[in-house]
This record gives sequence, structure tokens and C-alpha cells, in this order.
Amino acid sequence: MGVVIIILLILISGTRLEAQTCKVIGKTELMEFSKDGDLNIAGVFSITSTSKLVDNNYQAVPYSYCKRYNHRELKFARTMIFTVEEINRDPSLLPGLRLGYKVYNGCGTQNLIRAAIEAINGNDPLDCSGQTLAVLGHSSSGVSDDINTIISAVSVPQISHLSTCACLSDKIRYPTFFRTVPSDRFQITALVQLMKYFDWRWVGIIYSVGTYAEAGTSEFIKEAQREGICVEYWIRYRKTSMSKFRTTVKTLQKSSSKVVLMFMSLSYAKSFLSKMEVFNITGKQWVGSESWITQTSLYSADRKHILHGAVGYALPQVSIPGLGNFLLSLKPDESQSTLIKAIWEDFFDCSFTPANTSTLCTGAEDLQTISSDYTDVKIFREENSVYTAVYSVAFALHMLLQCERGLNPTTGKPCLIKDNVQPKLVFDAMKHVNFSTKNGAKVFFDKNGDSIAKYDLVNWQMKEDGSVEIVKIGQFDNSLPEGQKLKLKDNTKIDWGGYNDAVVRSVCREPCPPGTRKATDKNKPVCCFDCFQCPEGTISNKTNSLDCFTCPPEFWPNEVKDQCVPKPTEYLSYAETMGTLLTAFGTFGVFLSVLITTIFFTHKETPIVRANNSELSFLLLFSLKLCFLCSLTFIGQPTHWSCVLRHTVFSITFVLCISCVLGKTIVVLMAFRARLPGSNVMKWFGAAQQRVSVLIFTLVQVVICIIWLTTNPPFPNMNMQYYKDRIILECALGSSIGFWAVLGYIGILAALCFILAFLARKLPDSFNEAKIITFSMLIFCAVWITFIPAYVSSPGKFTVAVEIFAILSSSFGLLLCIFAPKCYIILLRPELNSKKHLMGKMST
Repeated sequence: MGVVIIILLILISGTRLEAQTCKVIGKTELMEFSKDGDLNIAGVFSITSTSKLVDNNYQAVPYSYCKRYNHRELKFARTMIFTVEEINRDPSLLPGLRLGYKVYNGCGTQNLIRAAIEAINGNDPLDCSGQTLAVLGHSSSGVSDDINTIISAVSVPQISHLSTCACLSDKIRYPTFFRTVPSDRFQITALVQLMKYFDWRWVGIIYSVGTYAEAGTSEFIKEAQREGICVEYWIRYRKTSMSKFRTTVKTLQKSSSKVVLMFMSLSYAKSFLSKMEVFNITGKQWVGSESWITQTSLYSADRKHILHGAVGYALPQVSIPGLGNFLLSLKPDESQSTLIKAIWEDFFDCSFTPANTSTLCTGAEDLQTISSDYTDVKIFREENSVYTAVYSVAFALHMLLQCERGLNPTTGKPCLIKDNVQPKLVFDAMKHVNFSTKNGAKVFFDKNGDSIAKYDLVNWQMKEDGSVEIVKIGQFDNSLPEGQKLKLKDNTKIDWGGYNDAVVRSVCREPCPPGTRKATDKNKPVCCFDCFQCPEGTISNKTNSLDCFTCPPEFWPNEVKDQCVPKPTEYLSYAETMGTLLTAFGTFGVFLSVLITTIFFTHKETPIVRANNSELSFLLLFSLKLCFLCSLTFIGQPTHWSCVLRHTVFSITFVLCISCVLGKTIVVLMAFRARLPGSNVMKWFGAAQQRVSVLIFTLVQVVICIIWLTTNPPFPNMNMQYYKDRIILECALGSSIGFWAVLGYIGILAALCFILAFLARKLPDSFNEAKIITFSMLIFCAVWITFIPAYVSSPGKFTVAVEIFAILSSSFGLLLCIFAPKCYIILLRPELNSKKHLMGKMST
């Protein structure tokens, strides 16, 4: 093939010396229709197809002939003729001039290239100047590639109506190429947007050999990867390889992707579907390329399970007034070529030769009675590309031949006459074409020779009678802003592939939901990722998040880890069980203290009350009430004042309490010493001294508290370190030294009291107060020694509960140990409430 092209290039190019001639080798006879005009254009079509070589067993020169007819290409050729005649009837376009045409037919790439060369050389094979100003065609991207490689050498513009390969936009390789059909670059963009719109992220591709499908598939894979769409497989289909076709079928059966893009030219699509119809492959959503998606001739009952619900892009449906009647007016009269008669015989299965056994053709048969690509005149799509291609050349010629006052208004140069118009001038004018056809189509070419990219999104829908209807369900317009290019029609019924009721899901892996992060595997496609739960304390609030984010300190992830919510606060409240119980015990302690105070007050003149220093007893009972009440300040949400009060009130009241006990202990010791001969110690520790000692001991604690509160007082704090998922509302100590100083001072007084009471435990009185004080202080010290490790190790609100428990336990210990025996004697054993008994003078 490459050798043929080189030879042909040599024949039509090079330095033209006076003695040289230019000619096409052999007689081609490829021109089928023609009409001379003042200005001529040519069209190259494949009205016949499937070339067959006859080699004559090397006994004669081999030759090839075409054995099939392409009705769609005939339709394109006739559309070109219709458009030329319509232009010639328009007085405003090329006034005073007639546009002529030459329609060439070729079968196989070699003949088509020869047809293109014949078109630009004119009818005379010895005439190298050529009269054709532009060439229309071809439908195949590969053929257009070869044609433009040749005719661009002599600057002849080529306008294709159906060559969509994006490769043809390369102006370095194809400088004179234009097209009125969108480049596959736009079709690829539209297909990728379609995949994104329906969230088809995992697709397969089956494509045919040839420039159109191979280049389109390559571009689709690149564009899809940029948009996060993965291709599970891409398989090239060849008509002749059955082993590879079986591999294709196995791949379709085993694949997990539900969407299959069939990127093929029409002839390959027919071959592929004819083989696929015997295989029961269902559940797939087929997406077609523009070349075959509107061809209802592909449909059959055996292919229903494949084509039902297929979607794809088609050239926009337009109206071309008069074209339908023109196409159906074709008659095989004597003025027509033998090609039309042969096609007529193919249409009606008849023969114009009487000797033939077939039905005799009359030429009066009605084309409306048959069904073929040629007679389908309800919808025009590809035909509009032919229509606008002819008009674009006409407008370019019109621009060149305008004349006002001796100058061309477009170029500002002297006016041209028709004999001066050359292909190079038409090529330059084509770059500036900008017009609207009679059906409203806007036509202009960008710097790559490409036209406006618009597509109809169509859907194959099966009717109840078994026929198929191609329904427009949307539109793609590349001129619109991003995100608005693809738009589906409102309230449009869509049939989905595989007889699904809704759009199919085709993903390698479902998107990672919020609360997880996406992790790719370098050994898998990017769409086949893994999803991992966000670690503790982190969230992801969007789908397919690559990272998890840490919540602010005062927030914590919810259960699904898709948002940060405020951390719940924790403190010992009155409403919870523990707080209620501790409040009840504290209240009960206050009640018990009031009850004992009442008993003592009503019996204040009895010996047992008088003998135990009633003044210190009442002061001790008052301090115990405060101890029980101060425990209530530890319950509830911490505030600035509650934090200050709970520690200071607690420390001062307990010192007051221990001071009273210590005073009672000293009184007992002094009373014992006063019994000894010559002892005079009681005068040194009388009632006044007792009050002063209690006041001094208490003032020391007050001073410690004042220093603590003025330097670094307790304050409410949000502890977020102990628990990750909640906040502990607590009273921070401020100064730990201050806290342990007040506790230490209480401990020193308690230890001193315990020692003194222990020394006086064997006094001879029947009711030995020292023994009672010793036991009460033993309980007190045991409680607070145990408190220290429990306080340090308890978390959150349990720290406060331990402190309250220590306060209540030690307070109940003092209250019951010191006052319960006395109340017992006062209420239940009044006979023991006498001075003689207390002094131990009654006989046992």
C-alpha cells in the first residue's frame, strides 16, 4: 500500500518541465455521476464495497472487482448531487455561476486513492492542471488519511463528512483537511462525560481494527484515566480470527464490569453482532460509537438481548427539505450509469436482462416499498454532514468571487474571475467560512479544520411489535461550559441494558463512604481501591476521602466517623445515682448532727453532757454539720466559686472539727493530771484557753487557704487528656502544694489528737472519753490514709466521689464514735447518767 502511494505521488508531483506529462497509469473509469459547471467539486464514495481479487492462476494480469453495494454511501453521493442542485437554484449564492460535480466510486483503498487522483486531474489523464477545486470524502478515516496525504501536496482542500478520527486534526500531517462531522476527540469527551454522568467507573472496550477505532480507543483510555474511569479490558476485534473472538466472549462472560463500549466502524459492528447473537451474554449495558449507534439495520430478534437499552452518541437529527423526495425519485433510466441499474436489481431482486432467470425489472418499481439504508428518509443525521460540506465549499467560492468596485470586500484584493480560482485559494478561503445553512446549522472551522461538536444521546428502545426505535434522550454540546455540556431531556423514558429497571452500577469497588479513607493498590487499577476505617479520633466527611482528619480538642467523631460532634461532658451531678446517694448521705449526716445537737441541748444539765465539756461538744457538732454540708459543694457542674468554696470550706471545717476533738482530748488529760496531789494544771487550760486553742488551730488553716487562693487558686477545668471521647469537668487544684498543705495540716492535727488520746486511753473513769476519741481518730486517719491512693488513681468524676466519700466517712466516724455512746446513755440508760458512775465510784 505504501509503495502505491509513493508511486502515485511521484506521478502527480515534482518539477514540471516542458517535455514532461502527467497521467494516471491505466484507465480507472471510477467516475459514476458528473455534471459540468463553471466551478467543479468532486466527491469520493464507496458505493460498491468488498473488493475481490481474481489472480487468474498467474496466466493473465490479475484484476479486482466489487461484489457488494453500500446503500448508505449511495445515499451520501445522491445527497451531494441534491445539495449542488439546490445551491445552483439559489440566486444569492454564487450568482451567475453554476457549480458542477463529479462523483467517484471506489472499492478498496487503492481504487479510492486512484479516484481521488483522477478527481484532481480532471477528465483528461494528460491534464495535470486539474479543474476540481475541492474533494468531498471519504467516510472512512483511514481512507481520508491516505487521500489527504496525496492531494495536500497540490493544496487541494478535502472536506470529509464522516471521517472522525482525531488524528486527522493534525495540520502538519493533513494540512488541507476539513470536516463537517465532529472529531472523535469530542466524541471521546462526550463518552467520558456519559460514563461520569451515570457513574460508570469500571468499563470494558471492544474495538475494531482500523484508524477510526484504534485511535478512538486509545484516546478514550487516556481521557477516561484523567477522569478516574478505569478500563477493565480492551480487546481488538478482527473479522477473520475466530480464536480471538472466542477469547473476547470468555472475557465478556468473566468480566465484572457491566458497561461495554463497542467502538467500531459500521461494517465491523455488523460482523461482530452477527457472531455475538448466538451467545447468551446478558446483564451488560452496551455503549455504541457514533458510527453504528443509529443503524437500525443492525437489529434482529436474535440480537435483542444485546442491543436492548444500548446508548450512544449520534450526529444531531436535522431536517433537510426536499432531500427525501429527491432520494426516492431515483430511477434506472438510460441516462444513469450501469451502477444504478445494478443497485436497482439488488434493491428489488430483479434483472434488466431478459435472459436472466430472475424477475424482470421494469424500472417503475417504487423505492418506498423496500427497507434499506438508502430509502430511510425519516431522519437525516450523516446526510447533513454531506449537505454542509458542499455548502462550505460553495460559501468559500462565494467569498473568493465577491466583487465591489473592482475589489474583493473580504480580502481587499482585486476581484477574481472564475478562471482564476485555484484549489490553493479555495483552501485559504475555507479557513474563514462562517455561515448558517437553510436548516439553521451553524458552520465554521477551527484552526484544526474541525467543525462544531454537537451530538444527540440516543437510546435503543424495543416496541411491542418487536421493532426497534432510536429515541433521543439527551444532547451533548461542547460549546457549553463545563458541567453543562451533557444534558438529559426531562421526563424521558430510558431503557437500560440487560433489562434492568434502573441504571446499572459498574464500579470495580463501591466508593468509600464517609468515615473511611481510600487507599490505592499499585498492583491494581486506580478504581480498584481499598477502604479503611478512620483511626480513633479522626473523621472523613466526604466520599472517597484520601485522608482522615483529626477532630478539634473539644470534639469527637460520631459513631460512623463522618463528622465531629461536641464531646459529652462528665461531672458528678445530682441527677445520677452516685450523686443522689452521696447527697442523701450528706443530708442524713446533717440531720443526724442536728438530732444529736437537740438531744444534747435538752440534756445539757445532765452529768454526761457537762462532764464532756459541753461547749466543745456543741462546737464540734456545729463543725460536723459544716463538714456534711461542704460535701454537697463537690456535686454539680464545677464553677469558679464552687471550686474555691469546696476546698477552702472543706479544709477549714475539718480543721475546726479536729481542733475541737483535740481540745476535748487535752481537757481529758488535764483532768487526769489535776487528780494527782499538788497538780495545778487545769488552770492553764480552762474554758478560755480551749476557745483560744481552737481559734488558733483554725486560723492557721485559714492563713494557708488565703495564701493558696491568692497565689494559685482552684479553677474549673475541662480535662481532655484522661479520656479521648469525653470531657471531664473538674476543679483543677491550681497549686498542688496548697492542696496537699491543707490536707497535711489536717493530718498533723489528727495525728496529734490520736497520740494524745492514745496516751489517755487507760484513765480510770467509768466513761473514758479518751478511748472513744482514740477509736474515732483511728477511723478518721484510716479513711484519709486510704483516700490518698484512691484519690490519685480515680478517673474523672470518681475522683470527686472518692473525696466526698472520705469527707462523709470521716465525718460519720467522728459523729458516731464520739456522740453515739453518750446518746445511748442519755436516751436508753439514764441510770448511768450520774456523776458517781462517771467518776467510777459505784460498785461494779
